Amino acid sequence: MELISQVLALEPTNQVLGKEPIVPFAILLVVILVVPILFERLRLSRLVGLVFSGLVLGPSGWNVFQPDSPTINLLSDIGLVYLMFVAGLEVDLEQFCRQKSRSFGFGSFTFFIPLALGTLIGKIFGFSGNASILIGSLLASYTMTAYPIINRLGIVKNQAVSVTIGATIFTNIGALLVLSFCIAVHTRQFSYWGLITLFNSLIIYLIVVLIGFDWAGKEFFRRSGDDEGNQFLFVLLCVFLAAVGAQLIGVEKILGAFLAGLAVNGAVGSGPVKEKVMFVGSVLFIPILFVEIGLLINLPAVTNLSTLKLTLFIVISLFSSKFLAAFLAKLVYRYNWQEMLMMWSLSLPQVGATLAVTLVGYRAELLSIEVLNSVVILMLVTSTVGPLITSRLAVGLASSSVEEHKSTEELYQNLQILDSNFTIVVPVYNPQTQQYLIEMAALLARQENGRIIPLAIATAAAHMDAPQLEISLQRSERLLSKATAQSRVLSVEAEPLLRIDDAFAQGISRAAREQKASLIVMGWGKRTGLRARLFGNVIDSVLWASHCPVAVARLVESPRKIQRILVPVENLMAPSLQPVQFAIMLAEANQAQVTVLNVCDRRTSSSKIAFRRSQLGLLVSKLALPNPPEVQIIAHENVAQAILQAARLYDLVVLPFIRNRTSPGGLAISDVTTQLARQLTCSIVMLGEPERNPTAVLSRAVPNTTAAV
Repeated sequence: MELISQVLALEPTNQVLGKEPIVPFAILLVVILVVPILFERLRLSRLVGLVFSGLVLGPSGWNVFQPDSPTINLLSDIGLVYLMFVAGLEVDLEQFCRQKSRSFGFGSFTFFIPLALGTLIGKIFGFSGNASILIGSLLASYTMTAYPIINRLGIVKNQAVSVTIGATIFTNIGALLVLSFCIAVHTRQFSYWGLITLFNSLIIYLIVVLIGFDWAGKEFFRRSGDDEGNQFLFVLLCVFLAAVGAQLIGVEKILGAFLAGLAVNGAVGSGPVKEKVMFVGSVLFIPILFVEIGLLINLPAVTNLSTLKLTLFIVISLFSSKFLAAFLAKLVYRYNWQEMLMMWSLSLPQVGATLAVTLVGYRAELLSIEVLNSVVILMLVTSTVGPLITSRLAVGLASSSVEEHKSTEELYQNLQILDSNFTIVVPVYNPQTQQYLIEMAALLARQENGRIIPLAIATAAAHMDAPQLEISLQRSERLLSKATAQSRVLSVEAEPLLRIDDAFAQGISRAAREQKASLIVMGWGKRTGLRARLFGNVIDSVLWASHCPVAVARLVESPRKIQRILVPVENLMAPSLQPVQFAIMLAEANQAQVTVLNVCDRRTSSSKIAFRRSQLGLLVSKLALPNPPEVQIIAHENVAQAILQAARLYDLVVLPFIRNRTSPGGLAISDVTTQLARQLTCSIVMLGEPERNPTAVLSRAVPNTTAAV
């Protein structure tokens, strides 16, 4: 009985969690580590998983966390600032400058029309004028969640698409300015004179941040050289200085964070410092923010009839107002219907600025819990439907973009870069796969009169005389000796290279750059394990950092036995045709036959199918090869199934490896590629292209084609 009374006397769980900040932090780490992986396996969005976990752990679920917990509030505040900073950092300023007049025009349409309609909805549901305007601003901005799709299909340079991308600057800044003025009026009851003073302070603040931080960032990066640690700290300092400065003049800190992202955009560029900044936000602070959104959801209020009506009105008004804005852009700038619908679908997702503005408005008691619940549902719906519509439209837009090319020669010239010094780096680590990798590299190098560099990485130790380092060096030397002997048998020049480095991936990408490699050939790595899914693997890191194409091979038989090669292409743009060139190189070395396969929608008209076949046929005819590639166009409702059926007759399938980082340490691989990699039983090569030069391809000399081009 005494024991039972002691157990009953224990404090409730939520009180213990409230007293020990380290406990909720540990639970949050488990949630943001495990839940996204589980939801990805269920083919659901990570964002949905994080919000759902907050709902389960919050007052509407198990009541483990309270929304007003100091630890969670601090971390989510940092996540909110980080979210808007990343939004500013990811803005393509060059894209905006190229189409700034049209971006401003479409930005005005897609900002003011939803703003007006959202304000009207707020008044209909009985909100104050100030709150109604803020509700309207929630619909005015948008997030480019579908950017990886349009980037993969090579339509980023389409004018309508680039205008939509550039317009995000206007809509995000506009939404944040509306928020700042609405909050100022709500909390301070400003007079008109007070608003004028705030406006003047804001102008000075904008100049200091956008011009001053930009200058300071470029100077600091120039003077600090390669010190990535100090550069990373400088970027974080800029973020929080801008946030504090915004609060000092009486505006919201998320506006300062977004402006700081724009300001340091030029200095940071797309280098390793940006990668580190994005990594810290995406792996820790931003996920915690989405968990807190789930904590704030009031489940009984979500099912309330008034909330459902408000949600329905908000969703319908968003879809209709964005459609009207895109239609006006079509009339003014003379876009076709496909481009108009693309602009509409790209401007639908409401995640970054919308979520930030809603959360700040709710915390300031300007927006009700019903509005918060409605916006969360809106975010989940639009972040799912928008990219889905974009993916359907993008394929057709990519095909029509080919028609705008001056000639097929222009496409072919984008594919061809001549280089007389063809060098292939082959990392050797696994003795079981080493032989086939060396054989493939030797076939390619012999065809191009090039050389191969077998590369072994010995992991560095604190002391150069450490026993484990000596063991690693001896093993590496044995692997290199074997690789050199294999190359000699294949009559190819081999220059073995042994490198001591802190990590395998860094060593491979650095050695390839030092040796001016034209191609890296790697063996297939494990992508399904827990560690690989969380932190990525060596292949992911090499693909992300390399300066040249990377061929990741899973070879079930000797490459010298490969006689039939299948290359599925998603569209006819130059970036997607790089695997064709790789396949032709291998086919020339092996006297093999290449088939270029394009799968289109079953509803595609016969005229469009004929056009696709003629374009591919003209492209491959310029190669003037003894055995020109065969062209196949298949109309099918399931792309993956069509490729799997066709691949039964082939020895090798060459697939693209898209380099868009979507999670810490991971790369975006399309659903089709993922399914093919799991189900194909023949050999596979996945070709990854450098990100910084998307039109660059394998440097090679194709006999008798230069004159034709």
